[in-house]
Amino acid sequence: MTRSWQITTVTDAARARIAIARLAAAYGVPPLERTRLAAALSGRLRRCLTKGGDWRLTAYAADGLLALEVLPLSGAGEPVWRAAAPCPEPSGAVVCTEVADDPALLAEALLGADEDTSLVLDRLAEQEELVGFHREELHQTNQGVLALHAELDAAGRAQREAFSAERAARREAESARRRLTFLANASAALTASLNQEQIVRRLPELLVPEYARTVDVWLFDADDDRGERAAHPAAAVLAARTGRPRYAAASPGGLPGIDDHPPSALDPARPMLCVPLATRRAPLGVLTLTPPGERWDPDDAVMLVELTRRASTALDNARRFEHNRDIAETLQRALLTELPRVPGLRLAARYLPATYGLNIGGDWYDAFRRPDGSLIVVIGDVTGHGLHAAVMMSQLRTALRAYAVDGASPGQLLTRLHVFLHQLQPDLYATAVIARFRPGEPSLTWAAAGHPPPVLRGPDGRVRTLDAKPGAMLGIPLRQEIADHTVPLAPGSTLALYTDGLVERRAQGIDPGIERLAAALGGFRTEELEGDLPAAAERILDPMLSDSERDDDVCLLLCHLDTPTDTDPTGSR
Repeated sequence: MTRSWQITTVTDAARARIAIARLAAAYGVPPLERTRLAAALSGRLRRCLTKGGDWRLTAYAADGLLALEVLPLSGAGEPVWRAAAPCPEPSGAVVCTEVADDPALLAEALLGADEDTSLVLDRLAEQEELVGFHREELHQTNQGVLALHAELDAAGRAQREAFSAERAARREAESARRRLTFLANASAALTASLNQEQIVRRLPELLVPEYARTVDVWLFDADDDRGERAAHPAAAVLAARTGRPRYAAASPGGLPGIDDHPPSALDPARPMLCVPLATRRAPLGVLTLTPPGERWDPDDAVMLVELTRRASTALDNARRFEHNRDIAETLQRALLTELPRVPGLRLAARYLPATYGLNIGGDWYDAFRRPDGSLIVVIGDVTGHGLHAAVMMSQLRTALRAYAVDGASPGQLLTRLHVFLHQLQPDLYATAVIARFRPGEPSLTWAAAGHPPPVLRGPDGRVRTLDAKPGAMLGIPLRQEIADHTVPLAPGSTLALYTDGLVERRAQGIDPGIERLAAALGGFRTEELEGDLPAAAERILDPMLSDSERDDDVCLLLCHLDTPTDTDPTGSR
């Protein structure tokens, strides 16, 4: 669509302006754009009328625009004026561009319309200013919302990072607590035993499968005991020589305090951790572990090294204990008396070392004949255990034999031993019972110092406890004269001397044990005692010790006076 108008007079300009307004409305130009286009055209037309001459106004619609051009028909030097407004395609209606020749209407179109347009534009300007203000306010609000969202995102990220760090710290704390709990429990399990083989057996039970797939304990003296030399990884041999843990694998382990080593030829595919079982004197062996998975966590490796150190201490303590126990037991048995043969009197003795702890060396018995033909029997208990108690026991036995040469009574002998022990070892004490048998004398003389009372079985089977007032313990800082006691002794009688390990129980005390011993002794017939006194001693020990862990050594000495028809004086230990 193209329309043209020649502008020469004011009337021509008014008609053209009205026609353009109708075209803009017909072609769907938005009201605001239409108003702006009309105002711009009015201003251009007034300028053209002011300059004078002939002008051409052309309007055409193309590509969604309604375009206007004003150019001079005469004269030169005036540029072409152009303006455009967006518009959709027309609906096909016929646009009337003819304007009535009414001067008032034309004046209104050219002058009054401009005033209205000016008012509209002013209002539009105010509205645009208000819209601009609101737009700026909305922009600021949007910026604040964006900033708030950014702050919320940053706070969310910080919170997530804090939660992640907290979870990691909690996991690390739980892992540390789990390792410390395991280390404490494992240490308690290892140090609770003083048996080397039991400790070695417990190590795999503790470590597999959580911390190790396999566990091998190499003790240096074990190969010598078996008479063979087993194959051990090179890392284990180097760990034994240097005293430092070794990690044998194809790639470095990066474990704290542990040296890396090439993979073992015995099992190249599996990493190995070889930790020496070190002590203050010399290493006892090497503990070789393989990981439960691909490799160890560094903290787990540190814990395993510490557990191995504690296992070394437990093994060293067990070895010391077993060594001292063997020495004490050997010394104890070497110092036990070979029972003498006395006509008309049978003797049987039993000694059992403790099976729990280093409780060896305190209990002892002795029986010897004096120059006057009498027989002295004694049973005693030195406080303390181990080598020191065994040595003191031997000194007491030697002193007793020396004191008994001059014919002193049992009470006098105990009194001398009391003085001797107090001067020799003021901080060591002992208990003892001494009994004297005289050939042809129908009585028994005895004395006790802090020891459980003897038990006497008569030929009729009745049993009594010889609980006359005893003396105090030997060696206490107290002056004392220990008295003698005499009881009738008929043929067929049996005297039982014993130590507290036979009758004393922690939960029951000593009295129930003495009653059980009396009942066991009274259960024998005289023929059984005279026929096999050692067997009778065994039959007494079995029921007496069946309910005990035997944490103390035990001595039992039976003295049986034969009946006149029995002439076999043999006895045994």
